[in-house]
Amino acid sequence: MDNKKYNRCITLCTVMVMSMIMMVTNTACFGEEPAYSEADIETATLHVGDPEAFFYQMTDSFKTVMSTDTAIVFVVRGNADVTALGPVFTLTTGATIVPANGSIHDFSGGPVGYTVTSQDGKWTRRYTVSVIPTTHTVADTLYYNFEHYELETANQHYYTWHNLLPDGSLGNDWATANEGFRMSMGSARPMDYPTTPLLQGYEGSAVCLTTRDTGPFGRMANKRLAAGNMFLGTFDVRIAMSDHLHATRFGLPFASRPDHFTGYYTFEPGEFVQDFYGNPIVGRVDSADIYAVFYRNHDAAGNEIVLYGDNVLSSEQIVAVADLGYVEPTTQWKAWNAKFVYREEIDENLLANRGYSLAIVFSSSSAGGSFTGAIGSRLCVDKVCLICTKEE
Repeated sequence: MDNKKYNRCITLCTVMVMSMIMMVTNTACFGEEPAYSEADIETATLHVGDPEAFFYQMTDSFKTVMSTDTAIVFVVRGNADVTALGPVFTLTTGATIVPANGSIHDFSGGPVGYTVTSQDGKWTRRYTVSVIPTTHTVADTLYYNFEHYELETANQHYYTWHNLLPDGSLGNDWATANEGFRMSMGSARPMDYPTTPLLQGYEGSAVCLTTRDTGPFGRMANKRLAAGNMFLGTFDVRIAMSDHLHATRFGLPFASRPDHFTGYYTFEPGEFVQDFYGNPIVGRVDSADIYAVFYRNHDAAGNEIVLYGDNVLSSEQIVAVADLGYVEPTTQWKAWNAKFVYREEIDENLLANRGYSLAIVFSSSSAGGSFTGAIGSRLCVDKVCLICTKEE
């Protein structure tokens, strides 16, 4: 892989690498919460009598719950009976859950709420679980807006975003690496993080991605900046220290054939691009990333596949890519329209069974993966539409 492509592939992992080093060198500053104060769901599982008739893929029955997530969503076949199901949860050590673990509930009327209480009884966390029957979507346009955001529930350090689900509840399709940035810049205010809301977007709220200075610890470790990012997928901060490239998981199952995606952006490069050592690169202007990847989410043996920071643009599983390419600097909202370029034919049976995943990726500095970019580079995005088609 050439250096340019490699830099783009790992752009979204910038914060994770930096976080790993910061935690090793600065553990005494941040510390760890004692296990008895944790009130989290770590995994969720749905057991049913005939899983092949209930789920599109067997792996859909199990969910690893990210530490920032409070909405757990199971997607099932359109004709599945969801009126009597008993999700089973793995909780943090000593925690308890109400309603009871494995108790039977009717999910046909919308999400069911659960409350987890820590072992010491001092902390609680509220979750919702949705089981959504979904049929194959064709000839459709999906809208991704950025109106639903909030400060993360645990400590309210940074913002998280939600997407609107068919039943009216909120999901967690959008992810950022904000949680990784918190590990090295714990004193940062919510609006000083790499990914923040923009109240006055193209229409309503937008998302704002800014390349940030990682402070004195970042300079000490030559990890001097963190690009702002947002993507469809999940960020698992729990493995960021041991396996940083795999902490960023790109893509979610998708049952339509994407044709192109559109939206509006503004982009203002920072004052100067700096290299790995913080030295200015004369004559270079920072660039941003706006692209989408469509890929097969299981291998030939049926094992689940996700794309990571080291292969999001290079994996052999990739079926199509829509890449805006050069993101022209502009302070006025500018429309884009990126066409998916297919590398192979779609398997209609695989598509109907959610055997493909889609990742949409935004980043304020394309070369952030090599800790190269311009501090202050600012990419704002709004009104994203994904246009899908059907083979007649």
